Amino acid sequence: MAKRTAAAVRPIEGDLRSALDWLKTHATQATLEGMARYAIPSERAFGVSMKNVQALAKRLGRSHELAADLWETGWYEARLLACYVDEPERVTARQMDQWCRDFDSWAICDTVCFALFDRTSHAWSKVEPWSRRREEFAKRAAFALLWGLSVHDRGAGDARFLEGLELVEHAADDERNFVKKSVNMALRAIGKRNATLNAAALKVAKRLAASPDATPRWIGKDAIRELGSPAVAKRLARKTTRAESRP
Repeated sequence: MAKRTAAAVRPIEGDLRSALDWLKTHATQATLEGMARYAIPSERAFGVSMKNVQALAKRLGRSHELAADLWETGWYEARLLACYVDEPERVTARQMDQWCRDFDSWAICDTVCFALFDRTSHAWSKVEPWSRRREEFAKRAAFALLWGLSVHDRGAGDARFLEGLELVEHAADDERNFVKKSVNMALRAIGKRNATLNAAALKVAKRLAASPDATPRWIGKDAIRELGSPAVAKRLARKTTRAESRP
């Protein structure tokens, strides 16, 4: 008989109830009220810090089933927790689309993309179609995912990120706050990956900075400040030296 994993023998319903109870007991009014300062909706939130959410995730371990149950509750902290307990290898393309449609804040969008989605086998296949979505947080997800992949996907070649820069340039005229900020961050993250991509990202940033429109101009100028800085140049030079010294 095959040995069952801890997730397989775990009583999922019980864990869901106990997880929600744990979140409620670790909620504070100050945390709940503070969410407004960061433009995070609090109508379906307990008021639990990210530090405590992550601590609970470590206690629970990985479970794809529990993650699905947590997400379905609709509670903000439960959905954050779902990102950390889900199993990336079991996440489906359909699940990614379903969760993406539920995004209602930059915080849940970014956490899902950085902590879970960019570690799945479907990540790259979602960037381009999501970049064409009309909904603000769904479109943000495309660039949050691209941003996360630039940091976490060590094996991806430059070609994928060069295609990502084309998407960045195409979306740079979207003036919605949470879209333009994610486009900006994706541009900057790609440009810090290596020297080749830095040069390509700076070209895009310079074209955007020369735009007569305010949104692409802001995105471009902000990216140039970082990507053209001595600090980034020094860091990329170290990366190049380490890469060349490998056998």
